[in-house]
Formats: sequence, C-alpha cells, structure tokens
Amino acid sequence: MQTLRYFLLLLFCSISLYVYPQGAKTLAPASRPEDVGLSSARLTRMDAVLNEYVTQHAIPGAVVLLVRKGRIVYHKAYGYSDTEKNTVMKRDAIFRIASQTKAITSLAAMMLWEEGKFLLDDPISKYIPEFKDPKILKSFNAADSSYTTEPAKGEITVRHLFTHSSGVDYAGIGSREFKAIYAKADIRCGIGTSTGVLADKMRKLGTLPLKHEPGERWTYGLNTDILGYLVEVWSGMSLNDFYTKRIFTPLGMKDTHFYQPAENYNRLVSLHRENEGRVVPIHERIYDGTDPDYPNLKGTYYSGGAGLSSTVEDYAKFLQLFLNQGEFNGVRLLSRKTIELMLTNQMPVGASPFGLGFSLETPVNDATSPLSLGSFSWGGIFNTQYWVDPKEQLVALIYTNLYNTKAARSLGDKFKALTYQAIND
Repeated sequence: MQTLRYFLLLLFCSISLYVYPQGAKTLAPASRPEDVGLSSARLTRMDAVLNEYVTQHAIPGAVVLLVRKGRIVYHKAYGYSDTEKNTVMKRDAIFRIASQTKAITSLAAMMLWEEGKFLLDDPISKYIPEFKDPKILKSFNAADSSYTTEPAKGEITVRHLFTHSSGVDYAGIGSREFKAIYAKADIRCGIGTSTGVLADKMRKLGTLPLKHEPGERWTYGLNTDILGYLVEVWSGMSLNDFYTKRIFTPLGMKDTHFYQPAENYNRLVSLHRENEGRVVPIHERIYDGTDPDYPNLKGTYYSGGAGLSSTVEDYAKFLQLFLNQGEFNGVRLLSRKTIELMLTNQMPVGASPFGLGFSLETPVNDATSPLSLGSFSWGGIFNTQYWVDPKEQLVALIYTNLYNTKAARSLGDKFKALTYQAIND
C-alpha cells in the first residue's frame, strides 16, 4: 500500500509540473525541437515563408522566437534591419514594441494591487483629482476644435483603464474629434514623446471630455498611460525606475528601455514603410510628429502605453513569467491567483474578450484562430506580435518594424499557422 501511495504521489507531481511548468526558471535552448514536441522538418516551412516575404520586399526582415515548455526551440533572424544600408538582421535586434508596453504597465499595476495600494473598482479621481466629475463630449466644431459637454453618469475606475472602457480616446490614432481635442491640449500618443513628464499630461487629460460613459464599451485609448501615471502615484517612483528596479532587473530584461543606452544605438532596427511595392526606411516624422528614431533619444517622458523598445528574448522572459504563474528567474512578481485574475475576461457578454491587460482566447472568438482556449496576446502598431498558449506551454513572438504596411498583417496570421502545424506531440 505504501508503494502504491508513493507511486500516486509521483504521478500527481508529474502532472502538476506539466500543467504548471515551474521548472522554466530561465530560458535555456532545447537540444532539438523534438525534445519539446515540435517537428524540425515542419519548422523549416517557417524559413521558406519568412524568406519569401523578404525576397519579395514585403518586409525588410524579422526576428522570431518560439519557447515551448520553458525551452527556446526556435530563434532566428531574417532579412535586414536596414534595407538602405543592407544591414543584416540579428537575433538581438532592438525593436519599437509600442503597445506591447501596455502589458508591462498592467503587470506593474497589479504588483501594487497585491501590496494593497488600490482596489480595481476605485474611482481614479481618488488618486488623480483632475478626473473627478468627468464629462462626455456632446458636440464638436471641426473649425476650431471647440466642443460642448454633458456630465457623465459615473466615474472612471481603475478596472476601466485596464480594459479600455473608460471613454478615453487615443491621441494621434483615435477618432477625428479626439485627435483634434488632444492635439489642441498638447497631449500626445506616447510613441516618440520624449519631452515633459507623464504626470503633467495625464492631469491635463483629466480635464478633457470622454468619448462615452465610463464602462459603456471598449475604446482603445490612452488608458494605460493613465495607469502608468497611477503606478507612479502608488509607488512614489517614476515609471522608468519602477520598471527597471521591480521588473526588468529581476527578470533579466537587460535590453528593454524607454530610451536605449548609447551602446545599443546600432542595434535599433530602422522603421520601414511601403513605397511602390517595396519597403524602404522612414526618415521623416510619422503620425503625431513622431521621430522614428525615438528609442535612441534622451528623454524624460515615460509612456505607460507605448514607450518601450526591446528584443524578442527580453519580452519572452516577461511572457514566461505569466506562463509560470508569476515566477521567473528565481523571483516571484505576482501570485498564481493574480495571474488568473488578469487572464479572466472582464468584458460584458457580446464584447471582445479582454482581461487586465491582454486580449483573450475564449469560446467567443476561438473559432477564428488555432490558439487554445486561455491563450492571451496583444501587439504593437509597428508590427510586433506575440501570444502565449498555456495549454501548449507555448510563447511565440514575431517582430518586424513596419509602419502602415499591409503585407505584414498577413504575416502574423501565417506565423500562427506555421507554429501550430509544427507541434507533433
């Protein structure tokens, strides 16, 4: 009987480790793809597709990274980081990750939630008084960007910021009315904003109207920038210092910065756009007056919604933390239960599933992709994409740096198909 109990205990422990791969303390390479259930032969299909995109000048280049069961199984660079200079892309290339910053800000905020600094349904005016008694846009005059408002029925909560349901719109890329209103108030989208400080802009944002009632629906906006300022308020640290001391250093994310150190300047991938059927580097400023080389500037503005640049390996460490239920590199940043909360749908029935910082794969949208139920994802405007599939113990990233280029959008969907077709366990 004692032998049987010992056997059952070993079996239970083995199953637990399979479901929650706590052994993935760091990202070590697998000896071969088959060791973690991927087919070497089938992964070569990825090379063929990526190289074809490069050859056809649809993308300048890309870096991909697949991690399965805590092991790096595929990490390759394709094409060029700068097509004008014929600079070959390398695996440690630095990309503008833009809105992938949002998930890191969400992690930072939830670390402070665990410390009792706030509750999710607190009104944000409790911490930023300028957001007290919000108003809804009623009419807008395009001639001079003037407008009228009416009182909102409720206040913005912290949960509304996580789920982009506050009614705050986006500067630079939002609706016509709010792009104009924010521009007149000198509020930027956060990408390439190097001067000033986040606190000043977010407090000013609190005096401007909302697009709709708080909690009414999903509107992609400056919500996570506000959340980033709240991290500063709750922690008493700048967002940059909090990220560096509490997240990047513990996780070993040495190449993730708001503004890259000088020794990394030559690793920044050039931002490209489409021109007459082929991609070319961008030298002019893009939307919202953004300098395309903003990661190599010296700045003081730390955008919680879009400011970071990073490598695929650094970001994979961040994502593996979630797959490991809050622990990575020998440190625990969140509890397992907090991770579960972040990956629980917060949106009402009928809305696209969204948790506390991530888009989610649920029965509502599962028929449209090969991702398993429970997967979570997001991406950046310059065509950096990732997802995590807990059921398959998979972290997948593909990074390019392309602005407003159609071909790269299809590449993300093909990358998903190429990844899942290689699973053979």
